[in-house]
Amino acid sequence: MRAETYSMKKPKLLVVLIGPTAIGKTALAIRLARHFDTEIISADSRQFFREMKIGTAAPSPIELKKVLHHFIGHKSISDEYSVGHFENESIPLINSLFENKKTLILVGGSGLYIDAVLFGLDRFPAINPEYRLQLNTLLQEKGIETLQNLLQQKDPVYFGKVDRDNPHRLIRALEVCLSSGKPYSAFLNQKKTARHFQPLIIGLQTERKKLYERINKRVDQMVSDGLENEAKSLYPNKQLNALQTVGYQEFFDFFDGAITREKAIESIKQNTRRFAKRQITWFKKYDATWFDGNSENYQAIIEFVQHKIS
Repeated sequence: MRAETYSMKKPKLLVVLIGPTAIGKTALAIRLARHFDTEIISADSRQFFREMKIGTAAPSPIELKKVLHHFIGHKSISDEYSVGHFENESIPLINSLFENKKTLILVGGSGLYIDAVLFGLDRFPAINPEYRLQLNTLLQEKGIETLQNLLQQKDPVYFGKVDRDNPHRLIRALEVCLSSGKPYSAFLNQKKTARHFQPLIIGLQTERKKLYERINKRVDQMVSDGLENEAKSLYPNKQLNALQTVGYQEFFDFFDGAITREKAIESIKQNTRRFAKRQITWFKKYDATWFDGNSENYQAIIEFVQHKIS
């Protein structure tokens, strides 16, 4: 009888909010968390770093006081922190929180980190740190094109899928290729790990023109809030992986004298729009229920979640 009762229990519900940058995920996550008396797990891979507040649009101190957030500003840019570390830390935390909560909110624009929570990661062989050092040196001395050409030789399959403008992804794939003697793609699509919760994926979307207007307005607000000074404080560490990020790289180019300040700001807007397009492409693979990213729809989303819980 006990076993039968246990089998009839509903699994815990993990509400997953996805969507491109500037669509309104943070505001909605807070509304949902307050309504359902729960907590927020952040899956934004740049909001992990405490020194990068303005350029990552991290929740404000006021927003953080409204709801308990996890994985916001808990690391320094000098810390090595990967999606593997995130999976190893987030899953035990989620399981622990579910002991007292029926519902949790997972929110973020970093698709790989959301995948890590929902499905688990593919497992890769140990990496020789010398290869990472060599590849970073290659990037600094000869540029990203050299890494692109090398990956095309080592793993043409993954080369056809990867974001070729992301040096971190290129280096990650190449260090696996060089350390294992096998293509990076050979380690992908392994059997995933079972999770002890039920995901409910909610996507926010809007017309492309409106999204781009939101992005441009957000960048202007970041600059007004002091993004340039934040980037200047981080400039001595510009080689760190955490700072290979839109909003900082463009100002670093300005500080180097390669572009004007006006060009840096315009490039931030342009590169953020490109980033949003990549996010939209990534999130299309999810079995999500989509809503227009307008605050007027928040009550409808709350009712939708309540229906699923009931």
